[in-house]
Amino acid sequence: MHICNRGVDGLRFRRQMPLGPYIADFCCPAIKLVIEADGGVHALREAEDKARDDWLRAKGFVVLRFPNQTVLGRPDIVIGSIRAHAAKTGGRTPPSVSLREPPSPARGEGDE
Repeated sequence: MHICNRGVDGLRFRRQMPLGPYIADFCCPAIKLVIEADGGVHALREAEDKARDDWLRAKGFVVLRFPNQTVLGRPDIVIGSIRAHAAKTGGRTPPSVSLREPPSPARGEGDE
């Protein structure tokens, strides 16, 4: 997709980015934006998707969902939505919010 490799106005998106208990299809932490490309299975997962979106919004993210057909066939629509969101944020990086669990000494993480 065109959003990789800073393809949209220099914004850095990460693919399959862990955010708490979830994994975002594409995430730009600098403007707190999550892009989800939804296949047909999402029609059967509306409640789960709503809970996930609510959690992400509570952490300050904006979630934009697009059908796979739009992402693949009309990337201009996705890019336009990204640019509109970036314009609203003024390109400012919001305060960071830790979405990861603290290091676990039991798993060999943390101070050495």
